[in-house]
Amino acid sequence: MVEIRIHGRGGQGGVTLAKIIATSRFLQGQSVQAFGLYAAERSGAPLQAFCRYDDEAIANRNLIYAPDHVIVLDPTLIGPAVADGLEPGGWILINTDEWPESFADRYPQNRVATVDATSIARDNKLGTRSVPIVNTALAGAGGSVLGIPLEEIHDALEHLGFGGGNETAAAEAFERVRCAELPGVTEPADEADEKEGGAAASPFVATERGPSFLDGAGGGLPGIKTGQWATQQPKRQQYVPPCNHVCPAGNDVQGFLHALARDDTDGALEILLRTTPFPSTCGRVCPAPCMDSCNRVELDGAVNVRQLERLAGDTGQAAIEPLASRGEEVAVVGSGPAGLSAAYQLARLGYGVTIYESGPEIGGLLRTGIPRFRLPSDVLDREIGRVLGLGVRVVTKHPIDRPTLLDLTRGVDAVLVATGLQELRGLRLGVGDSEAVEQGIDFLDRTHRNEVRVDGEDVVVVGGGNTAMDAARSALRLGANSVRVIYRRTRPEMPAIREEIDEALEEGVPIDFLTQPIVLRPDGIDGTNGGNRRRDHHLVCRRMELGEPDESGRRRPVEIQGSDFDLPCHRVILAVGQSPDMSVFPEGTEVREGERLLGLLETPVFAVGDLATNDGTVAGAIGSGRRSAFQMHTALSGEHLTITEHAAARRDVDVWHDDVIRADAMRLHLFERLAVSEGDAVAPELRRSTFDEIHTGLTDATEATRCLSCGVCNECDLCVTYCPEGVLKRVGHELVFDYSFCKGCGVCVTECPRNVILMSHL
Repeated sequence: MVEIRIHGRGGQGGVTLAKIIATSRFLQGQSVQAFGLYAAERSGAPLQAFCRYDDEAIANRNLIYAPDHVIVLDPTLIGPAVADGLEPGGWILINTDEWPESFADRYPQNRVATVDATSIARDNKLGTRSVPIVNTALAGAGGSVLGIPLEEIHDALEHLGFGGGNETAAAEAFERVRCAELPGVTEPADEADEKEGGAAASPFVATERGPSFLDGAGGGLPGIKTGQWATQQPKRQQYVPPCNHVCPAGNDVQGFLHALARDDTDGALEILLRTTPFPSTCGRVCPAPCMDSCNRVELDGAVNVRQLERLAGDTGQAAIEPLASRGEEVAVVGSGPAGLSAAYQLARLGYGVTIYESGPEIGGLLRTGIPRFRLPSDVLDREIGRVLGLGVRVVTKHPIDRPTLLDLTRGVDAVLVATGLQELRGLRLGVGDSEAVEQGIDFLDRTHRNEVRVDGEDVVVVGGGNTAMDAARSALRLGANSVRVIYRRTRPEMPAIREEIDEALEEGVPIDFLTQPIVLRPDGIDGTNGGNRRRDHHLVCRRMELGEPDESGRRRPVEIQGSDFDLPCHRVILAVGQSPDMSVFPEGTEVREGERLLGLLETPVFAVGDLATNDGTVAGAIGSGRRSAFQMHTALSGEHLTITEHAAARRDVDVWHDDVIRADAMRLHLFERLAVSEGDAVAPELRRSTFDEIHTGLTDATEATRCLSCGVCNECDLCVTYCPEGVLKRVGHELVFDYSFCKGCGVCVTECPRNVILMSHL
């Protein structure tokens, strides 16, 4: 991509010059941009204009801070500001009657070309003698310097409706431009450097200019300070984006999306790994409350944060090393997402960590409770490997009960218990221990171990959560003749991820809402199951209606008497929730996240994850694991750590708000409507017969550019562009207001889409 910055004054045609150059490239099939700082367009006032062109589509909409080349329309603007950010070896084309060698001492790292565009414009009667319009002459000179053929400049002029003297001026400047290689410039010359006269000795020397009413315009400001007129001053402020606020894992969502929008996938992954070891996992299974709260919903649809987190996790590269080395040893009981998250953070802090897992594999319900078509084993293995790579040790097939927990506390400095929700809830269906009734978690575990088939069976799944959806969809893939879900409330009350419900319906799983199972009755013999004679059943169900809200906030289901009906089935899978198993703790122990459990000798013991919070999501368990790890660190070291370290919070701001910014505080009319990128998925008729992953993810990070960066400056430069006094500029990540000249007009506030500038009374 070629980027050109133009320095001129209002009335000289600098913005039009940018359009002429851009049009010459557009007509050759390139992607182009041309724009200016329109707020400074008063005649004689300094202004800047910008031009970009590239063979690829241009996504960058910022001002040009590091141009490849510079064009100067007025010699009074010559000064240090002209070369700010200019690439070494880049061209500086100046409208002057002096020879380029006169500028060797000013711009030793750049190539300079000069042309007397003012005389050419006057000769061709372009503008007036006092204010000649030099843009078409400089378009010709610029074409000569940049290797753009004259006929392509003429095509652009014709396309824009410039004829007559404009074409003549361009042709004259094309031939009369003078180029010189300056000392210190090592970049090879291009064809434009070798024009006749380019290396000729100059008969002119630079001369001192006398004072002028325009002095200071070449990068400084006029001598008359006008800031005393102001009654208010602009200040930079920052709010909490709603996605960051609701993320159960505590991720800096805005921060990693901002990195992806800059095509910095590695940077996005590094931001995520500060708070979670499982970006690829959450990018597949998280319910994504960040998307539900996204302010872009009010414009054209939420940003697809979940798929973008998956993209960062799958394609980014970031090295994770322990931040310190400590002597303390910590035990983590349970290897689900909470235990692994806690182990990850503790290992990063330098603790020796050992995980105790009762099963043969680590991962907890990530491995045994989520089907492979949602979370492939190799993805989970890779992310668990990130945790183990920090030196975390694992002991499998080692269940922990009350006596062994007490023994464990005697050999380590602290213990985290992350055993999750082990107590499965059942229903009294009147069949005792019938093989026809199975818990959803057990069914998914047996599916993971390839120990179950349901060929030819009619299966009924009871429940409305993710386990119910996963069990139903797995039963389809295991050969069921039919699968249906019954749920005692309506769809809006279902706790399952919306997309999981949609996909189950697409795959042919009907859902009977407002339906409650009452009793399961065996009735007969079925010899269709591969010759194995087993009993058929009828599940008696009852219709429900919604009453007043219960403690969960959802409307309570109420039975409708006399509405019973039968569902024939071979198997009933129960997915009606789980509860924490407290038997590992001494009787009377109260479990609260972040609080040390008393009565277990002197060693601090903490509960973490669903055991303490009953949140029930992977992201919630990850956040709980990190918080508990930091709280344990405080107990052992006395050091208090910040729970999250958002990249946005590190930027310099005058006013920091703990408030969450909502859509009504944004200026959504300033944003372009853009369609959501969903990513590809396997067709329903194909995926229902395989456990292969059904989502293939996004192919690139373009979706991240839809992020509004709510309440956080994303350096769009609109405030700089529209500042009518030119007293606002961005230096790195900082906005700099020159209050000596700022009149407090508030234009920067009204043009900021994200509400990151406020007016403060003096």
